[in-house]
Amino acid sequence: MKKKGRNLLAAFRQTFLTLQNMTPQAEAEAEIQLNAASARYSYNPILRWNPQVEDYFIKAYGSLHFAQISKALTRPSCYSCIRVNTLKSTSDAVIEKLQEIMRKSGSQNDVVGINLKENKPSNDIDLDMVEKQSSLQNESITKCQIPGLEYVVFVKGSGPHEIDYGYLPDKPPKEVLVSRKCAEAVLRGAQVYVPGIMACSSHVEEGDLVAVSVAVEQPFPDGGWGLGITRGTVLQGLPTDPYHFERHGLYIGQGTTMLSRAGIFRASQGIAVDMNNRVFKLPSFYDVLEGEIFLQNLPSIIAAHALDPQKGERILDMCAAPGGKTTAIAILMKDEGEVIAADRSHNKVIDIQKLAAELGLTCITTYKLDALKAVRKRNGSSDMTTLCCNKDNNDVVNQRSDSGPLGNGVTSTTFVGSNADTTFKENVSNEKANERTYTSKADIRKNTRRMRNGPGRNQSLGGRVENSKGFLPNSFDRVLLDAPCSALGLRPRLFAGEETIESLRNHDVQSILVRMKHWSDMLWTHTSSCL
Repeated sequence: MKKKGRNLLAAFRQTFLTLQNMTPQAEAEAEIQLNAASARYSYNPILRWNPQVEDYFIKAYGSLHFAQISKALTRPSCYSCIRVNTLKSTSDAVIEKLQEIMRKSGSQNDVVGINLKENKPSNDIDLDMVEKQSSLQNESITKCQIPGLEYVVFVKGSGPHEIDYGYLPDKPPKEVLVSRKCAEAVLRGAQVYVPGIMACSSHVEEGDLVAVSVAVEQPFPDGGWGLGITRGTVLQGLPTDPYHFERHGLYIGQGTTMLSRAGIFRASQGIAVDMNNRVFKLPSFYDVLEGEIFLQNLPSIIAAHALDPQKGERILDMCAAPGGKTTAIAILMKDEGEVIAADRSHNKVIDIQKLAAELGLTCITTYKLDALKAVRKRNGSSDMTTLCCNKDNNDVVNQRSDSGPLGNGVTSTTFVGSNADTTFKENVSNEKANERTYTSKADIRKNTRRMRNGPGRNQSLGGRVENSKGFLPNSFDRVLLDAPCSALGLRPRLFAGEETIESLRNHDVQSILVRMKHWSDMLWTHTSSCL
């Protein structure tokens, strides 16, 4: 690719100079212009930090070492890590299917030749094993070599690659400008979706070849950070363009538009650009073996594995969204037992439910619950947590807690299936029939609306967080806590200016452990935990 790009530039330069009969001075100016274009249309980002944080890390690591760390963070991992749903498939079957998909799509040309070999597990594990595994040893697809993690599959990518964007003097290529988060996903193998596009060249039609660049937050005069560009802005590739200079060295690849410019900014979803020429080539797993595989970072997989969940146990996953570890625990339990997944965000709880349904897991119960309010003191023998799971012949799963996890009179109900509306009405009727307390007319009207309108936003997820009393001591066999962190080690990262010294201190491991100590004392006894 590099050689091809240089040859094209050399051929263009020779033709251009011959036709124009340039003087030596003009030739030198043309050379400077071509070199500038080559530097502009490249991927060479500079990671921006909060000045105080940058000074702190420079003092800790040294300027050279910290510069190397910052550059490494802007690059994606050289492989994709896949967790196989062993309830539906096996690693060998998944590898075989992935090989066939790559053969049909021709993507095996982007990686080192496929040469699948059976990995023999070793009883001796050292720190070098993970490093060897992450490099994939020149194989495109391989199973994890760590004993017990054979359900993990690695798919190797390649990069960085140089790309010829077809630049000509005074005729820049058509271009699409995407958000930073969209670009980070594209660098990991995703396509460019409509919501991620910020701006676009004029006269872009469906099927056009476009250069894809990134809009990264810039410092504002007031000390904050922002984009400073309005979605829908027309790009011309000239210095008069908004964000022209800021896009220098921030081109992540080339793709074919699936919509016209008008369609891109009218649609609300869908693929806008099919990325067929990437700086970093990692396979896309969108709609690939859905339900059989899940794309997940290796440390997250190991966290669930270290918890060592067993069939029939009751396990709590605090701060569970988006559900990767939750579903990993459920699969390790063979979907036998109960996994309580709690998160304080409504939308994130919905994501957990969708992922569980996609993977075909029925032992997961979700709650909208703030982990800081998860501990409940025992007030009496009647104040005990009960949970039941019922299934009917229509595969409708009703997961509900009548008196405990979410507080007095607050229920948590999850519905899966086409008859969820009917089941919800029956549950509401049964609950009211079993109540021995007075029911007000307001409650009757509310329940009538619920039955007429079906499960709504609040009804489908349970009560309000502020009314929850949490869980009693000795409620669980094991607890997994993936506490919020700074996530500074996630790659690729194109911007780090939002982190401050104060936020990093709040995410400090020691402070998290101190805050969690009283929870662990009250929440579980004779249990295992993974912090």
